[in-house]
Amino acid sequence: TYPQHLQTHPCPSPPPGFQDVHIQVLLSFGLLVAFLGRYGPGSAAISILIIAFAIQWAVLIQGFFHFFLNGKIYVGAQSMVSADFCTAAVLISTGAVLGRVNPVQMLLLVLLEVTTCTLNEYILLSLMGVSDGGCSLTVHTFGAYFGLTVSRVLYQPHKDKRKREEQQDMGHQTDVFAVVGTIYLWIFWPSFISSTTVHDNAKNWAVLNTYFSLVASTVATFILSPVLYEESTPRMVQIQNATLAGMAVMGMAAEMLVTPFGALIAGFLVGLIYPLGFRFFTPVLHSRLKIQDTCGVHNIHGLPGILGSLLGTLLTLLATADTYGDRLELVFPLVAQGSRTVTDQAFIQLSALPLTLLLATLGGCLTGAVLKTKVLRCSPDAQYMENTVFGEV
Repeated sequence: TYPQHLQTHPCPSPPPGFQDVHIQVLLSFGLLVAFLGRYGPGSAAISILIIAFAIQWAVLIQGFFHFFLNGKIYVGAQSMVSADFCTAAVLISTGAVLGRVNPVQMLLLVLLEVTTCTLNEYILLSLMGVSDGGCSLTVHTFGAYFGLTVSRVLYQPHKDKRKREEQQDMGHQTDVFAVVGTIYLWIFWPSFISSTTVHDNAKNWAVLNTYFSLVASTVATFILSPVLYEESTPRMVQIQNATLAGMAVMGMAAEMLVTPFGALIAGFLVGLIYPLGFRFFTPVLHSRLKIQDTCGVHNIHGLPGILGSLLGTLLTLLATADTYGDRLELVFPLVAQGSRTVTDQAFIQLSALPLTLLLATLGGCLTGAVLKTKVLRCSPDAQYMENTVFGEV
């Protein structure tokens, strides 16, 4: 149901931040996977299918945890934004298993992941009081390692090697899609990160920190990519990944006092780490750990999300009333009220990381086991990783 004041007065327009979040989820994530030659034509269609189902399920599940009162779920601007954030985590996870799951399996993945993701969010934000305004843990880290765990459970070595290169072939049209997706990221992601902040003061910090990290990570990619790949200019997909990594690292720390210099340093470092991860760590994931990471979500979302949570923990230790002023109550309300010390808050921020990894791994194992049942298996070998089903949707 709607809140009481909305039942008696005209419904106000959604906040501007919601529009940015919704555009980001609906368009950007569909275009992010368009670089896959065989998946690109159907990427937007499948993303819309996932989003349409995930939003409905997220509103229900999150409603029971956060907006349930007197036997009713109250929906409003906050529930709309929360559902979109949960959907973003699901879309990150699907990037790790593209090409090995059919639409029915994807919908089952959505069903189980939204439930686990909401549980993780409830424990971290409501019970533990973790400050994660930009969702380093609840979206990036959880979505990446949930998807990687599902990918590990679904590992099929005899079918992967032959099709791996075919699936990721590049072309002019897919590069054009990547350009559009990258532009959407640059325009809308700072609002995406700051949309959960209702106070203008903290929102300005989140936007500025994100922009500084974004530009630094992109510059780092232009510096390092030609060295690693012997190309004069990075491909648009690499710039797109740098954009995502630079924004993911600012998730938890976005509302905190990073300072422009700190945001530039953090963005530059993650801009170096992500291409190094693709060059050296991704082959290890595949050969040793048997994880097929189709879109490289480990390097784009997983590692930056972990680094972002560690950065947020460090900045929590440095938070004082003198440096934050009135904003301390916005970012760390329990510390401002005297219920916790800064050290206690930093310990809770740090402990949220292994808890998120644990829930993501357990949820991914359960989901992978369900998707691996014989009745739900992918299409025959002749169509494997060709994504015929995706293209026809």
